[in-house]
Amino acid sequence: MEEEKVIKTLNLYYYGIMVFTLIILGAMYYLTSRPDFEPVSPMEQVGMILQYVAIGLTLVAIPFGLYQIKWRKPDTLEKYKEAASVRICMVGMTMPMNITMYYLFGCYKPMMWLAAMSAIAWYFTKPTLGKMEQEMKPKDPNAEDY
Repeated sequence: MEEEKVIKTLNLYYYGIMVFTLIILGAMYYLTSRPDFEPVSPMEQVGMILQYVAIGLTLVAIPFGLYQIKWRKPDTLEKYKEAASVRICMVGMTMPMNITMYYLFGCYKPMMWLAAMSAIAWYFTKPTLGKMEQEMKPKDPNAEDY
């Protein structure tokens, strides 16, 4: 029973990221459809810095977010809930950031590729009972570790 409650709470985080992404998507589409919107050139210095920040954050946040739960090794449900919510938020928040950059640069395709990478990584953070049991299972000291 308690495990299902934790999964329901984590699902709120998971689907909250999607709702937030859709809100950002709609807001940026509305902003760029206005005639007075001036996109940032990706070849200018400000555009290049924003690209470096977006690429750097994406390339750091996704692997760290997906792997940090193995470093923490949660042994209680409360610790697992905290670690899994950090994973969902860390990996998932790169998606709205990259969609914002895509529209900010005037539909610059490399930013959409980053958003697609973020969406695929976000999918792997979906909380399930099986995943929770597997990640909370204590490691067998006799198992091979490659």
